[in-house]
Amino acid sequence: MRRDTTSWFSHNLGMDMPLVAYGEKGFPLLMFPTAAADFLEYERFLLVDTLKPFIEAGKLRAYSINSVNRYSLLNEQASPQWKAELLTRYDRYIMEEVLPLIRSECGQDAQPLTTGASLGAFLAANCYFKHPDQFRGTIAMSGSYDIRSYLRNYADDNVYFNNPIEYVQNLNDDYFLPTLQMADSIVVVTGQGAFEAPERTKQFCGVLAQKGIPHLCEVWGKDVNHDWDWWRKMLPFYLGRFFE
Repeated sequence: MRRDTTSWFSHNLGMDMPLVAYGEKGFPLLMFPTAAADFLEYERFLLVDTLKPFIEAGKLRAYSINSVNRYSLLNEQASPQWKAELLTRYDRYIMEEVLPLIRSECGQDAQPLTTGASLGAFLAANCYFKHPDQFRGTIAMSGSYDIRSYLRNYADDNVYFNNPIEYVQNLNDDYFLPTLQMADSIVVVTGQGAFEAPERTKQFCGVLAQKGIPHLCEVWGKDVNHDWDWWRKMLPFYLGRFFE
């Protein structure tokens, strides 16, 4: 399996941002790491190994990037204002730096799927729902889609436009909402076992249903924990359905 790494200084974030890509060709998948982890997390926890059948068959080219969670949502020393601003800068990094790279390798019309687990599910969903005309869909696993608990009730435009539970619920335009209402690749999934919070997935799915946005909302069993054993099952399962 081909594996390419690269890194550059992000003008949007003011730091070096590495990236790894797996495979030579295929539909692009953009992976967001959990919590404060890095771009190699999915490799270390063997989730990339579960994608090998798709990658080696030429169906999938998977990209994994760093997050800024350790400087943003998980940074107890940062102000809520800075946490939210950094999320907006991270969005610009994806749209102005990462997406052009993916399109240079996968075609200028490429619309990647996004995916992530835990806090990575929030990042993957936020990326897709902010830009449904640039991405195909999302596979969000074991996530929470409301960031207000990290921000001590602080509110501004950066908070609002990075908080899917809010901005999706309030969509009432003639472009983004109709685009989302034609979606065919939205998966929001969780378990019910240790450290899972299925009510968060159900809450977000309720918003999607209210807005008429097609999606697959799945709650796996009570033995399904918030852990890599299950994310290694979830992601290839839903990718398999995507490629059917």
